[in-house]
Amino acid sequence: MLEYIILGAVQGIVEWLPVSSEGVIALIKVNFFPSDTGLFDIVKEALFLHLGTALAAIVYFRHYIRTLIKDFLHYDNVPLAQKNTIQFLIISTVISGLLGLVLLNFIPDTTLTENTAKILTAGIGIMLLITAGIQLYDKNKTGTKTGVDICLRDSTTLGIAQGFAAVPGLSRSGLTVASLLLLGYTKKESLRLSFLMSIPIVLAGNILLNINEIHTITLPSLVGLAFSFIFGIITIDVLLKLAKRMNFGYFVLFFAILTLAAAFI
Repeated sequence: MLEYIILGAVQGIVEWLPVSSEGVIALIKVNFFPSDTGLFDIVKEALFLHLGTALAAIVYFRHYIRTLIKDFLHYDNVPLAQKNTIQFLIISTVISGLLGLVLLNFIPDTTLTENTAKILTAGIGIMLLITAGIQLYDKNKTGTKTGVDICLRDSTTLGIAQGFAAVPGLSRSGLTVASLLLLGYTKKESLRLSFLMSIPIVLAGNILLNINEIHTITLPSLVGLAFSFIFGIITIDVLLKLAKRMNFGYFVLFFAILTLAAAFI
């Protein structure tokens, strides 16, 4: 039970940071709760915990989401920015979903031994270094684009970026926010679009990968989901405010260095 409480709490906190919550969960599982669980199963478990933070985001931003749904139902009569946002979410979700499914086929479903754990840890450290590099590269750039400026190229680019987050160690929020900033969007708009992207892909991912195993859900896994939801609700406001004021690239870089160090100890 303690394992699921910790994993749920961690997911609720790090989901809003440009650090891979999937990678962090894998690290915790490997180093503190070792078992015969395969890597692919860890990815599926992390996706289930993502459902808790997705539900937290839906509840926290329920008023805006309600407006977005109404605009979708009356698509012809809504402002251009809202139309572009709706198209953006559909296109990016389809692309990232297809790419994510392809990448998941390359994740080995093997038992994590001590040696494979070290390899996984080193790989996650390298992935975090990539994410940190993207974040730090853009720290001095000020974008001007908003929802009115969303185009097919941007939707496609973000769909690809989010799709690569299926790989443990690559941060979904880090990749999408950094990509939006690099494309010239304002920081506020980058955060908003990144948040909106997370909801449909997490819901779709759980339907595709976990729906057949719904009968295997246990009380501890539900507790983990509840803690993911609770900590997501508690921390989202604070972390989003911090994200508007500071660059998390240095934090990701520090975490990546610690991760690589742990792989060789």
